[in-house]
Amino acid sequence: MILTNKALEISYDFPFFFPEELEEIFQAHEIVTYHKGDYILEEGKTANEYFILDSGLARSFVNDFNGNEVTTHFFADNEIIIDVLSLFQRIPSQENIVCITDCECWKLDYEVFQELFHKIPNLREWGRSWMSQQLFAYKQRSVEMFTLSATKRYLNLLEQKSKVVQFAPLKQVASYLGVTDTSLSRIRKELVSHPRKN
Repeated sequence: MILTNKALEISYDFPFFFPEELEEIFQAHEIVTYHKGDYILEEGKTANEYFILDSGLARSFVNDFNGNEVTTHFFADNEIIIDVLSLFQRIPSQENIVCITDCECWKLDYEVFQELFHKIPNLREWGRSWMSQQLFAYKQRSVEMFTLSATKRYLNLLEQKSKVVQFAPLKQVASYLGVTDTSLSRIRKELVSHPRKN
């Protein structure tokens, strides 16, 4: 019987997997729990696993040249929490990944992933597909930082990841959007006053 879990099913949604392959992949994961404020990965340490977020909210951030935290990504339900460079290049991470809320995750160790990767050709195809989707998403985000207004970027975040706006502190959201706390506060007030206006 295949272990059923929504987060795993969504993350490994790939048309070419056979049921027995999915069963083996699912069973290789173990459930782990983190509390609000716990670090999943710290700057300077090498990632030895990736996680599929079953429930909760986490973020990745770097410290800029002035020592300020800049949020680089928010991870919501059913997303893969990973530092690709650190995990696959086997180098220390430049980012921190921390839990904004309590988080329940499915963990897959690097060594176990490598075994499955070489054993299951469809996992390699899934990996290529996932990486290309991530590349597209990061490219789109970098372009939108210059082509969309801060208000539109905020509305997009609200639509795509409402949990972020609900649980993440204003400062973290502002740094992710590339605006100051004051600007984001003003945007929020304007949207409350004029809800239909972008």
